[in-house]
Amino acid sequence: MKIEQADEELEQRLHKYDAWVTEGKIPCSSKVIPVRQSLKFMQWVLPTQQVLELLRNSRSFSLAKCLCRSKHQRCDNPLEVCFYINDVADKKVEQGEARRVGLQAAAEVLKLANEHGLVHLTIYNPEQHVYALCSCCQCCCHDIGFMKKLGRPDLVAHADYVAVVDTDACAQCGECIERCVFGAQSGEPGAVVFQQDKCFGCGLCVSTCASNAIQMVLRSGQS
Repeated sequence: MKIEQADEELEQRLHKYDAWVTEGKIPCSSKVIPVRQSLKFMQWVLPTQQVLELLRNSRSFSLAKCLCRSKHQRCDNPLEVCFYINDVADKKVEQGEARRVGLQAAAEVLKLANEHGLVHLTIYNPEQHVYALCSCCQCCCHDIGFMKKLGRPDLVAHADYVAVVDTDACAQCGECIERCVFGAQSGEPGAVVFQQDKCFGCGLCVSTCASNAIQMVLRSGQS
């Protein structure tokens, strides 16, 4: 698919989501969930902020290939890293579009997604239910496309956590720059700049920081 055609499709999807938000059918198109590794030292993490906890607390879940990457094929990131929840999970399994897995297998899937720098998003439907937990890339995902291509960050909700950088401990290696999908980490090795207002709280920078200079803290106003 040509990029021009893909962007036209993205704009059509944006109009649909905008209408759902305006009508109160969904609160946003998706919400960022921090990777589990970035929160492992925090004993008071809310269950809703961890993908495994969301799966554990669901009635049913199933594993499926990412629809966006399967369709657009703009990268070589892994495909089978997305989950459906409850009724949608049952339906997708029945249709042969997803398969049942256990929590241990789900944990391995999430580890693989983290290794490839994929962002975990909860996806809403018009009934305001979270029906999918996706691991998204910036080149194929429509929700990240809303932000980066169409300038609509309002459709993607921040995680309840935000990164904090210890500048004294930071080795200025620059590993976090490529890792950050949202542009919160920028610059170049030796001159890394962190802009917290751009951080959506995915935690990918934490799990790749060799000097342990980054941690996730509860975002102001969350409890």
